[in-house]
Amino acid sequence: MTLTNKLLAEFVGTFWLVLGGCGSAVLAAAFPDVGIGLLGVSLAFGLTVLTMAYAIGHVSGCHLNPAVSVGLYVGGRFSGSELGPYIAAQVAGAILGAAVLYFIASGAPGFDLSGGFASNGYGEHSPGGYSLGAAFLAELVFTFMFLLIILGATDGRAPAGFAPLAIGLGLTLIHLISIPVTNTSVNPARSTGPALFVGGWALAQLWLFWLAPIIGAALAGVTYKRIAKES
Repeated sequence: MTLTNKLLAEFVGTFWLVLGGCGSAVLAAAFPDVGIGLLGVSLAFGLTVLTMAYAIGHVSGCHLNPAVSVGLYVGGRFSGSELGPYIAAQVAGAILGAAVLYFIASGAPGFDLSGGFASNGYGEHSPGGYSLGAAFLAELVFTFMFLLIILGATDGRAPAGFAPLAIGLGLTLIHLISIPVTNTSVNPARSTGPALFVGGWALAQLWLFWLAPIIGAALAGVTYKRIAKES
């Protein structure tokens, strides 16, 4: 598979993740009387990854997330020469996903970006008012666990064909736990797309949603190599 094919797959896949996941939060979470709520948003994020894993996993590996690419690189599963291009494609796809979502959402009366547009935040911009320290730890730990799930499920020794289910359900679980803390990122690209449209506080706090997930992913790459090492 050529690098161009892989990058296009990552672009489309991350576009779908942001449009589907963030779209569920912006368009459907609190829709009058029949809103899908936290459970629905959590499931939507998991489903975007699950569906794309089956659709493009055989093309690009379906990272859809700079932290995943970093974790797989540290874990010895991904080429360093492709790391930069993958991250660029993922961020570009996330921005397009946020742009499409913005144009759809702005078609409704009363739409206002001050509602957050599914951006990630801490302090007064955390859904539950959680502190910077709590948000940083949550993003680091949950990304760490997400990468352990990915590395384990895609290990050649794992049962074949079930990795997308484990990964998609893992992301669903992470959202169920951490939406109240940061609105759940564990994905710097997913955070970047909406933040560019909200601006202001969302851009000022974006650093955390790059740094913490990448640290967590890198630690998972090191840890999984130790856990899975054959004696």
